[in-house]
Amino acid sequence: MGFIVAIDGPAASGKGTIARAMAERFGLAHLDTGTLYRAVGKRALEQGRGIIDEGVAELVARELTPETIPEEAALRSALVSSAASRVAALPAVREALLQFQRGFAAHEGGAVLDGRDIGTVVCPDADVKLFVTASPDTRARRRAVELAASGEDIGFEQVLSDIRARDARDSSRTDAPMKKAADAHLLDTTELDIDSAVAKAAEIIEQALTRARE
Repeated sequence: MGFIVAIDGPAASGKGTIARAMAERFGLAHLDTGTLYRAVGKRALEQGRGIIDEGVAELVARELTPETIPEEAALRSALVSSAASRVAALPAVREALLQFQRGFAAHEGGAVLDGRDIGTVVCPDADVKLFVTASPDTRARRRAVELAASGEDIGFEQVLSDIRARDARDSSRTDAPMKKAADAHLLDTTELDIDSAVAKAAEIIEQALTRARE
């Protein structure tokens, strides 16, 4: 198995952007595991006509393949984000997607996976772990800008409320709650621009790679 980087953190913390940058910088494959839950949530909503049924969500998760995951643009709405958080709280869905994620992590050339339980559940033996976070207000401002760019004009207060509700669901669920792994590096991006955050993450990973080569 190649070098594995696990990056966890709450919504709009910057973990996805950092993960993509790390994958490109170090020549590693990248998987945004949130995309899997978004795809399942979107399909479950469609099949349930607006209602998420646990059995339907599990079936969708078990049938998911790289080819059936929609384009990212179709998965970035506030509605899909909420659906992703809800299906992610279902143990059967998490179990169905666990093998998908571990299979990707076994990529021969190494991989970067970002999500909420990568360092604690999916890849507990990852070579390096990061927990990326930021204040709820900062994350809400970032998400509001992102949604506006995609044509969804949602007020800051509503986005902040959604962020806090999602944080509560993700961190309090019984199965694989979002939390910082004991051996993860904490990277708070509240006061950092993206270039600074990427540079800090790269420094941590470079040090881990150097130790792995010794």
